Amino acid sequence: MTNKMVFRAMQQHVRAGFAVLASAALLLGCGQGPPPGGFAMGPTPVNIVTVQPETIPVTFEYTAQTKGSREVELRARVTGILMSRNYTEGDVVKAHQSLFSIDPEPFTAALDRAKADLAAAEARLAQANRDVGRLKPLASSRAVSQQEYDNANSSQTIFSADVAAAKARVKEATLNLDWTKVETPIGGIASRSLQSEGSLISGPDVLLTTVTQVDPMQILFGISDNEQLKLRREVQEGRLKWPAGGKFQVSLRLADGSEYATQGVMDFNDVRVNNTTGTSEARAEVPNGKMVLRPGQFVRVKLIGAERHGAFKLPQRAVQHGAQGKYVYVVNADNKAEIRPVEVGEWTGESWVITKGLQANDRVISDGTLKLGPGAPVMIGDPPAAPPGAAAAAH
Repeated sequence: MTNKMVFRAMQQHVRAGFAVLASAALLLGCGQGPPPGGFAMGPTPVNIVTVQPETIPVTFEYTAQTKGSREVELRARVTGILMSRNYTEGDVVKAHQSLFSIDPEPFTAALDRAKADLAAAEARLAQANRDVGRLKPLASSRAVSQQEYDNANSSQTIFSADVAAAKARVKEATLNLDWTKVETPIGGIASRSLQSEGSLISGPDVLLTTVTQVDPMQILFGISDNEQLKLRREVQEGRLKWPAGGKFQVSLRLADGSEYATQGVMDFNDVRVNNTTGTSEARAEVPNGKMVLRPGQFVRVKLIGAERHGAFKLPQRAVQHGAQGKYVYVVNADNKAEIRPVEVGEWTGESWVITKGLQANDRVISDGTLKLGPGAPVMIGDPPAAPPGAAAAAH
């Protein structure tokens, strides 16, 4: 290509560039605005919620574990050979039912021996009583010596003590014989037997089985120290009210998500804080007549009965989260968006409970917050609909 041809090509490019600039100037001169996607002008349309203080029922929910209301370890009180197991493992047993039998023969023999010793002691005491009765008038008339009479009285006292000791041995032998029947002090569900027939049971140091009373069932859960301090402060400030006597009603949600049919009551809250978990133990008790609950299950416990006074409810979308915590946008008197820090409490339905930061008749922006900033002008109404094809373009 010659130099003349190169120069002509450069001239054509320059002319084309000037033509483009001239067209753009013409369009602007005719009033054509910027293309779609430029900065929006005017106030932002928003929806608002005008809030009023309410008395709102409050529930608290925690992870919990079930525990039998009473649990006993069944142990023999005497040493002997285990003769039989008298129950079906895992079945319900009644209070004072015999679950195990220790060989009673040695204890029967011991009782017979103790009874014989008692009879002999009583015979000696009877003889001493007769001697004292016979010598007393003779001692008064000095027909016998005073020493002989005193010896008779001493023998009477000694034989009386022997009788008391013999009666105690009979009682002890009777108890030992009775204790060869190992009975449960409570009704409930008996666990598996830990010893087999024929084993030598060396008294209380050998665990035979456990019995758990499951009706009612205890529900154990922990409440963090931070939460307790916060709730206690709100009670002192009058923003939160406990049920009468602090007796919360409780309901349970089982591991499969189903609701337990019967409610119970919270009956204990420990003042001590566990130095490992940072929680204090609380306990509720629920009826379990149908044996639906078993010890050791994990459930969700819900405490019912508290109320918040002067609180506000807001939809979830109205509450924003920033570096300093949660906040909302409020429309001020100049119809401008204003940031208001708030403290939130619990969920109620699909709404947040706002415990601090709002006042009656505040106009809180519930929709349209994505395009807002502090001081932005707003127009109360429905947010504009998305332009046709915007959803498709977003994908």
